[in-house]
This record gives sequence, structure tokens and C-alpha cells, in this order.
Amino acid sequence: MRFSRAACVIALATLAATASAQWREWDAELEDEKKTWKEMQAQMPAYPKPENLARVQTGSATSHQFYVDTASVSVGEDDVTRYTVVVKTAGGATNVTFEGMRCETREQKLYALGRSDSTWVRARDTSWRRVVLRDLTPHHHTLYFDYFCAFGKRPTSVRQAVDALRRGYGLKPSSAAEG
Repeated sequence: MRFSRAACVIALATLAATASAQWREWDAELEDEKKTWKEMQAQMPAYPKPENLARVQTGSATSHQFYVDTASVSVGEDDVTRYTVVVKTAGGATNVTFEGMRCETREQKLYALGRSDSTWVRARDTSWRRVVLRDLTPHHHTLYFDYFCAFGKRPTSVRQAVDALRRGYGLKPSSAAEG
């Protein structure tokens, strides 16, 4: 009986040490990747035209309407998906933003704000922010999971994302069933 208990303890200790070593290896790979990633300089797109807007159904309680300018969607060499969003608020205001989304880290950032004269002004705070579901801005969550990063940590191709946006439902099987 003692022999089998001792064997179990040794086996568990060996398994724990192996798992710990694997986790350290994965952490080191992630850190190396973070260090080597370099963001490209974002080029401002043309101001959105109404005929290029595709509605993003967020399924949210907010009465705001969210649109993506399909002509602005791009994926850079840095694997950042860049796009223009038009938000029509319940109060009648229209907000235009140029944004980026990084699938690998599940982050989103604001590059520029649209002005009423159809020009851009660079955003003051251009830090990356985690994509989470928020009541007033649910479009980031929907764009991440259903359109731009639907298949994991690699960005969806521009063609696939734009086709899905134009169809009005995401790329995941559950999104298509709901649409």
C-alpha cells in the first residue's frame, strides 16, 4: 500500500512540474510576441458615404444604431483590423469614429473622430482597451466576436468580414441562425 501511495505522489509531483514548465514556456512565448509586435501608422480613410454603411445588429437594449463603413475595412501587416463606425443615437446625433481592433489581444482602440465638416481629428487617447460587452457601446463586442475576429486570434479576411457585414449577420454559425 505504501509503495502505491509513494508512486502516486511521485507521479503527481512529476506531472505538476511538467505542467508548470509548459505554462512558463507559453508565458515566455506570449511575452516574446508582445515585444516583437509593432503597430503600423494608421492612415485615415475617406469619410464614410451612406451607401457604404452596413448596420451591425448588436442585440442590445440600447436604442443607438451602429454601422460600419464597408469601404473603410482593412487589415494591416500588423494584423490590426481598421474600420470606420457610424453611431446614430436615439437623440438624433451622429458620431463617426475611425477605430482598430486587435484579435490576438482582444483589444480595440480609437484613432480618430469624425467632424461635422466630414474631416477627421486624431483622438487624444489612443490606448488599446480590452473588448468587453458594454451597454452603450455593444458594437465592439459584436464586431470582435462575430465579424473581425470570429475565428480566434487571427483577423478575419476583409472580404469575409465585409460580406458578412453586408449580409447583416456574423460569421459564427450561431450568428447566422439568429440573423
